[in-house]
Amino acid sequence: MSLFNPSRDQVREFFFNTWHKFKQNQLLEGVEKIAVQVMQSHPEYHAILGNAKRYMQQQYFPEIGETNPFLHMSLHMSVLEQISINQPIGITTVYQQLIAKHQNELDAQHELIDCLAETIWQAQRNQQPLDTENYLLLMQQKVTPH
Repeated sequence: MSLFNPSRDQVREFFFNTWHKFKQNQLLEGVEKIAVQVMQSHPEYHAILGNAKRYMQQQYFPEIGETNPFLHMSLHMSVLEQISINQPIGITTVYQQLIAKHQNELDAQHELIDCLAETIWQAQRNQQPLDTENYLLLMQQKVTPH
């Protein structure tokens, strides 16, 4: 699996396999530990994670209000990685401010996920690289909305 550009099925397989390892009390490695933390914070996905056969090819349609759990968990992992290395510079400070605002790490992460998803969507729509300056601006607006 390419770490930087996995296919949809590779991402899903990673989550299914990691959840299975966790449920079987098998040793987890590096990124799997982070994935399990994310999965544990979303009990609404546990039935999906326990049924790879049914959900491996499941389609999700955001235009009718569906959330793709695999995308959502992947965005969590991306945001957590960004926070851990403070890239883009300033995200760690914003995250701490959002935790103070919400008194909850998960809600703070969801605020950052919204910003990341919007930034990715804009880059895809405009066929441009990610705009990290706008990404930071979106994050800062979550702390001090105008």
